[in-house]
Amino acid sequence: MEKLFSVPLKGGTITDVYTCSPDDVERTISSYPSSLSVFDDNTAKAYGKSIDSMSLILPHGEEHKNWASIDSILAKAIESGLARDSVFFGIGGGVILDMTAFAASIYMRGARCVLVPTTLLSAVDATLGGKTGIDYGGAKNTVGTFFPSESVLICTELLKTLPESEYRSGLGEVLKHALLSENAELWNFLLDNKDKVLSRDGNTVSEMIRLSLEVKISYITRDPEEKKGIRSALNLGHTFGHALESLYDYGISHGEGVAWGVVRALEAGEAMGITSHSLSSSASELFRLYGFDEGFRIPEDLFGRYFKAIGKDKKKKSGEVRFVLLEGQGRPVLKPIDEDLVRRIVTKRA
Repeated sequence: MEKLFSVPLKGGTITDVYTCSPDDVERTISSYPSSLSVFDDNTAKAYGKSIDSMSLILPHGEEHKNWASIDSILAKAIESGLARDSVFFGIGGGVILDMTAFAASIYMRGARCVLVPTTLLSAVDATLGGKTGIDYGGAKNTVGTFFPSESVLICTELLKTLPESEYRSGLGEVLKHALLSENAELWNFLLDNKDKVLSRDGNTVSEMIRLSLEVKISYITRDPEEKKGIRSALNLGHTFGHALESLYDYGISHGEGVAWGVVRALEAGEAMGITSHSLSSSASELFRLYGFDEGFRIPEDLFGRYFKAIGKDKKKKSGEVRFVLLEGQGRPVLKPIDEDLVRRIVTKRA
């Protein structure tokens, strides 16, 4: 295994991030005498040798990110005799990682946690920063905690096995990070290496993940619990995107929703005189280059439901939803957007 980062987070907690092989993960799991490995029914296939009586396999999919799954994890932990110093391994995509870390955070007031992302999206988004949670009341991640894992183990070779749609979903978050970066390194890397990124060249993907995580680290270390408004910038595109995902019952992937939402946020910023036309148009072109349908619009007759979903967003202050907009690359701001502008940006007229 190779260590990439040691990231200081909430309460002085350090999360060590490694790149590794599947064999490294299996050796790590077996090195802990008291642990519980949580898989979904997709990722369990890649780690068959690690499935034993100290494992739990949950159904995959956003619709299972709920209390019932948390109850299953906690029940298995109690049945297995886990103690506070036992380790919860979350092995899968973002849904499994968020739920495993959440269960670990509330089991005996906080057990240990190690996360093993098996998708690009979870590698660059769900693993690092300590956000845990489940969906509740028809909105994403409304119940959860801040609970950084002690380690993150990233196996880049597994990303070659992902379906194309799943891999592109992760690219949505990577492209978002390029816009949030205070320098152009990740942006230029994505422009210069598009073909290698899309063909999933191993060295190229590893470097892309490293650069993407560096951007995220720059925000979460300055605001570990999202109390200063700094870390909220990582939600660029999420207010627009989460509402779209909800509107279509999560038939649209998170990364696709984020990519669409980022372009809508740039258009809103341009309309409000905050974002330059050159940044908005060049970012839209970057998303198009990577195969995102950034020009999609929702039907006018669905706008009421869409705007109601926006109202459930977590980034409220004094009852007002604030959107992440960009004054320039790496210069995020939080602003409210009036309903008429949202309607104009997201809908297509009948």
